[in-house]
Order: sequence, then C-alpha cells, then structure tokens
Amino acid sequence: MGSASRSVVFAAALTTLLPLPVFAADDLAALRAELDALKASYADRVGALEERIAQLETAAAAAAPAEPPPPPASPARSAAAFNPAISVILAGNYANLSRDPADYQIAGFLPGGEDIGPGERSFNLGESEVTFSASVDPYFNAALTVALSGEGEIGVEEAFFRTTSLPHGFSLKGGRFFSGVGYLNEIHAHAWDFIDQPLVYQAFFGGQYAQDGVQLKWLAPTDLFLELGVETGNGAAFPGSRLTRNGLNGTALFAHVGGDIGDDIGWRAGVSWLDLRAEDRSYEDANALDEPVLNAFSGTSRTWIVDATLKWTPSGDTRRRSVKLQGEYLQREEQGDLAYDVEGVNLADRYASRQSGWYVQGVYQFLPRWRVGLRYDELDSGTPTIGLIKNGELQAADFPLLVSAEPSRTSLMLDWSPSEFSRLRAQYALDDARRTGRDNQLFLQYIYAIGAHGAHKF
Repeated sequence: MGSASRSVVFAAALTTLLPLPVFAADDLAALRAELDALKASYADRVGALEERIAQLETAAAAAAPAEPPPPPASPARSAAAFNPAISVILAGNYANLSRDPADYQIAGFLPGGEDIGPGERSFNLGESEVTFSASVDPYFNAALTVALSGEGEIGVEEAFFRTTSLPHGFSLKGGRFFSGVGYLNEIHAHAWDFIDQPLVYQAFFGGQYAQDGVQLKWLAPTDLFLELGVETGNGAAFPGSRLTRNGLNGTALFAHVGGDIGDDIGWRAGVSWLDLRAEDRSYEDANALDEPVLNAFSGTSRTWIVDATLKWTPSGDTRRRSVKLQGEYLQREEQGDLAYDVEGVNLADRYASRQSGWYVQGVYQFLPRWRVGLRYDELDSGTPTIGLIKNGELQAADFPLLVSAEPSRTSLMLDWSPSEFSRLRAQYALDDARRTGRDNQLFLQYIYAIGAHGAHKF
C-alpha cells in the first residue's frame, strides 16, 4: 500500500473515533442526573415517614393516661442503704464458790466500781454484748456496744466515733470508750484469757476504766511500732467522780512500743499515767462497834501503769502451738480528805495512800483448739495516812476496810475453742483477797459470737 492509501485509511479511522468521547460524556451526565433524582425521591420518602411517625407518637401520648410517679423506696430498701456490721456475744457460766460472794471485799482497798468479785453462785447468764459498727463517710467510722446483764439491765459500754483520714498518723476518738491506758483495759470481756479480770484492775478501776471524752493517738511512721496517746473527759468512772463544775477530768497519757524478734516472737510494752479528781466518792464501812457508816473521799487519784506482752508462735506451726506471756504493774497515789460517817457525825481530815498491785499470766496453746493458762495476782494496800486516827478523834477499828493487807490469788484455766466463734472454758482459783479466808472458786464458762466480728488486739 502506498503512502497515499495509508493516509486515507488513517483519516477514516480518526473520523470514526472522534465522536466517542462526546457520547460517553453525555451518558455519564445522564447517569448522574438519574442518581440525583433517585436520592431526592428517597429523601422525600424518608422525610414523609419520619413526619408520619412523629404524628403517631404525638397522638399516642395525648391518648394514653399520664404515667404514675415511681413509688417511694420501701423502708427495707432504705435501711439496706445503711447496713452496719452487727455482732452479738452470748456468755454465761456456772460458779461453785466456797465462800458467800455477797460479802466479797478486797482487803485494804476503798471499794468502788461494779465488776468486783466472783459473781453469783450456780448458773448465771453473763453479760452479753451487742455491737453495731460502720463507716459513716470517708472521714469517720462509729461503733456502739450495748451490754445486757443477766438481771435485765441495759447499759452503754462503748459509743464512739473515730476519724479515718487525719494526716501524719493521727486519729481522734470521741464519745464513750475504754481508756487506752495499760494493756488489758481496752479488751472486751469475751476476749480475755481468763473468766475474770486481775485483782489489781478490780481494786483500782472497779473493773475497766471507761472514759467519756476524747482521745488523740499518733502512730509513728517507723518499722518499730510506736504509739502515743492522750485523752481527757469528765472522769466520772471510779476512782474518779463527775465534778460539780465545768472543766476536764480524767486526763490520761500513754505510750506503747512493740516489734518482732525474728520470725517467731512478737512483743509490746507500754507505760501509762492516769490523773483523776474525786468529790465525795462514798463507800460503806463499819465502825468499831460494827455499826454501818457511810464514808467519802475527796481529792486526787493518780495511777501509773507499766505493761508488757510477749507472744511466741513457731514458724510453720502457727495453728498448733503458741505461747502468750502478759503482765502489768500498777501503782496508785491518793491524797485529799476522808469524811467519816457523812450522814451522822460527819468528821473529816487528811487522807493519803500509796497502793500497788500486779499480775502475770501465761497461756499455752498445745493443740489447735486447746489452751491452758496460769495467772497470779497480788496487791499491796500500803499503810494509809488517816488524819482522824492520827489526831485521836477515831481509832483504826473505825476503818476496818483500810487496815493494811496484801491480797493475792492464783488461777488455772483450760479452754477449748471449736471455732473462732465459740469457746468453752473451765477455771479454778484460790482467792485470798478477803480477810475472812480463802475462797475456792470453780467456774465453767461458755462464749458464743454471732455475726461480724473484728480482729482482737495484739
């Protein structure tokens, strides 16, 4: 084919292909127009459906009755919003006593308080406790312990608030609480290692010293346990009395320190001081003619306490064996006036005394649920200075309860705890606290805990 022929063919092909882009552009525009029309049609239909739904909802709301308000929360549901931990302690005993407990008196000491002596003979419903405790808010928790006696009397044992968020290891407690002095004083009866308290606690505090006031503690940020505390209140509990004026009474200071010796031994020691005032703290006595008289002491009462506790629990055998040794020494000085026969001749003069007492006890757990314990108590009443005797107005026989004495007692106990919530105990004591002779005492005791119960003190 010549060059002329090739040019004709190329021109014919070019003429054929040139209209194609024009036709393709027209089809694309048509498709886009059709798509836009379809979108507009669907938009109109969706809008119409939404408007129809809105009309139907408005009509239904107008035709339906108004919805009643939600019912108020039931009392049960409201109470469940505040649910304190509740624990109950049930305790009782059987007592076989060789001497009449009605005339029990610790020789050489001014009587006072309520929890003195072995209690009644035969079967007794002991003091039961009901405790409510809970967090109040992020800043406080609170607890209430109500004591129920076997005679049906109800008393507030403890009722206090305690801070939870004070900085730098400080905590504040207020209300009624067992004082932080000594070691045993803060521990509730169901957690004692023996049925009763040592003689020195009975003679010096009439049981346990409870404070109506405030307490501030500081826990040091050290590996060694170090706790310092101060408290004050109305000082109404024995050996103090509520003063007939405004102001504070019952000031206490205490320091506790403790730590570990190796992996098996833990220890704690402390020193405490309690300063109280008493006004007309009365007690019953008999004069030289054995006639009943009512006497009264007014003045200061200051007590020092030194305590120490050591626990041994062998590594690898923590549930089977353990040993706990515990002891406290107390010394009390009282100075003021002693009134004789306040309802009769009402004589009064200077009075001063320095008295002391101590106990030491050991408890050995020899099987997972079995323990045996031995305790020895001893007191020294000293020789009080009684102005009415020194000036010759009265004689020593007019104050028979204050004649010098050294009461003592030895106690042996065995207990079995089927679980952490129950304990059965037997205790035998040779009690030489009275002037009238020894009292042989046999006790059988049960303790049952119901409900939530916190850990006990070291």
